[in-house]
Amino acid sequence: MAYTTIDDPTKYFNIKTYTGNLLTRAVEGLGHQPDFLWFKNLDTTNSHNILDSLRGVGKKLEGPDNQNAEGDTSTRLTSFDSDGFTVKTDPSVNGQTNQMCVWSWACNAGTNESAVAESGNNPGNTRQTNTTAGFSMITYTGTGSAGTIAHGLGAAPNLIIVKNRSKGTDGDWNVYHHKNTSAPETDFLTLNTTAATSDAANRWNDTAPTSSVFTIGDTVRVNEDADNYIAYCFTEVKGYSKFGSYTGNASANGPFVYTGFKPAFLIIKNTSDGNDEWLMWDNKRSPSNPVDDYLEPSTNSTEYANSNWAIVDFLSNGFKLRNGDVSYNQSGYDYVYMAFAENPFVSSEGVPTTAE
Repeated sequence: MAYTTIDDPTKYFNIKTYTGNLLTRAVEGLGHQPDFLWFKNLDTTNSHNILDSLRGVGKKLEGPDNQNAEGDTSTRLTSFDSDGFTVKTDPSVNGQTNQMCVWSWACNAGTNESAVAESGNNPGNTRQTNTTAGFSMITYTGTGSAGTIAHGLGAAPNLIIVKNRSKGTDGDWNVYHHKNTSAPETDFLTLNTTAATSDAANRWNDTAPTSSVFTIGDTVRVNEDADNYIAYCFTEVKGYSKFGSYTGNASANGPFVYTGFKPAFLIIKNTSDGNDEWLMWDNKRSPSNPVDDYLEPSTNSTEYANSNWAIVDFLSNGFKLRNGDVSYNQSGYDYVYMAFAENPFVSSEGVPTTAE
């Protein structure tokens, strides 16, 4: 049988918690040089922060809990380092005595490449790609006409997140998820809202992504003429990442969802109901089962610790829901998830992971 190609997921994804001190400092121990950092101050209502090496340390996106346009910053990061990053004095990334959390992905060690322009879009797209980890980041300029963007992954993306960097109004974090309905190319989700699945041809032009490109429509949210955008693209890697779906059963003995690895990080969205937030768990804030400390990536809320309802178990080969709440386990409702591994269920040499 085929096993994972990534025995040590921390080479490409890891999570770090630390206590802020409002002083410039190195944060180490990621196991990789980060390219995509997602920060949250767990103790305050500062927005989530997305910083990446493609756009550079001086560019911030405050979200995905809001629509804000990209801004300049001199207070968040000094550098992306070989085993971590150097953080500065902004409370959103280093609040005094606050508990901080950062989720980190490696891409191409800060080395940007010029992507070939595809049909209907301006030349000069810039990209980083890591085919081993199934992750690429692309900046592009919109044209107002449907077109395609080269993602560089060599396999069709299962998850695409697109953000308009130029505008706050209409600056939603648009999500393509390959298990979002039976025709996911016709539908979209928004990471900054509670909205259920919506149907709109102007997001992905009703065209499924291929092994070389994804298609964008003509809306300001993904392709306004002369606006600047960023796209984060992921494709599944066996034993490391999974982007799937399940149907709820409203039971404390909830669905078991097979991923092929023990999760380190999990996000779930109810796609049937427009009243429920995205929910986010990880193995650093909740290091043992039940995993019950959660965040809402679609809000700037503080961490919900020791929750008695948003409960999930991280198992050696997947996760199991332990509550019947509508946000993640209503009977007959559909849900999508994105998950990254702590370790694979079976290593590349066929060695099983020990379950807790």
